[in-house]
Amino acid sequence: MEELARPARLAPGARVAVVAPSGPVPEERLQAGLDVLRGWDLDPVVAPHVLDRHAAFGYLAGEDADRAADLQAAWCDPEVNAVLCARGGYGAQRVADLLDWEAMRAAGPKVFVGFSDITALHEAFATRLGLVTLHGPMAAGIDFIKNARAQEHLRATLFAPETVRVIASTGRALVPGRARGVTLGGCLTLLAAELGTPHARTSARGGLLCLEDVGEEVYRLDRSLTQLLRAGLLDGVGGVLLGSWERCEPAERLRPLLGDRLGGLGIPVVQDFGFGHCEGALTLPFGVAAELDADGGTLTLDAPALR
Repeated sequence: MEELARPARLAPGARVAVVAPSGPVPEERLQAGLDVLRGWDLDPVVAPHVLDRHAAFGYLAGEDADRAADLQAAWCDPEVNAVLCARGGYGAQRVADLLDWEAMRAAGPKVFVGFSDITALHEAFATRLGLVTLHGPMAAGIDFIKNARAQEHLRATLFAPETVRVIASTGRALVPGRARGVTLGGCLTLLAAELGTPHARTSARGGLLCLEDVGEEVYRLDRSLTQLLRAGLLDGVGGVLLGSWERCEPAERLRPLLGDRLGGLGIPVVQDFGFGHCEGALTLPFGVAAELDADGGTLTLDAPALR
């Protein structure tokens, strides 16, 4: 894997657009998130359809075409420095094929932030735009609104990325060792669902794969991990970082599965790294070269996530 292009960091007064590519957004949480952004001396603008709800499928934040248009318009607006997703849920895959990737590439690099269902767009931004993205808290998310650790780590990444080149966690080695590679990943079930689609990678060779998920039973996580293995996505991967497994099975049931599916790769694997659907989630850049120390629970970036 090769490193991807790094967007420019944010400065006070930067304009950031909030979009909703996936699920419907509670208005009160959106307003609270906008207050946080204004408190960071940013100028947030809300895309026109963020508060929509699909007429037939209430799990979507409006029509597919409208959600895609919001994202594309925000990305192609030269006055916008960053695009932040409001929340996850489901729907990003329905948007990915409606975007004009040539127009978005022509608009140049800028910061993109989200996680969970947004994994589908992280993959597309990597494969179609060759761009570093941030796996981090979303503008209408509970963690973004209420958790100081999550807020400050994202804020530091956006404004002073050189201060967070070493991302330290309380993680423990499932398989000890050190590994180098380029970061990628996201929500496990989304990565499995992306296999074979137009914007998905066919290999994580030379990568440091970051995996997490929420609300899944052990057999479903087993199925997704097994699908990644059978598809060859994990062939040659350098190391694995495991984040949170919120509302999944208890750790005593989950840990043996992770060891069973990943331990045979013969590479360092760190667990409980503290990103994803957990309180105080860390922001991880995808597309940057880094070194994983599974024993020390650290990820050290070769260069700041943003220029």
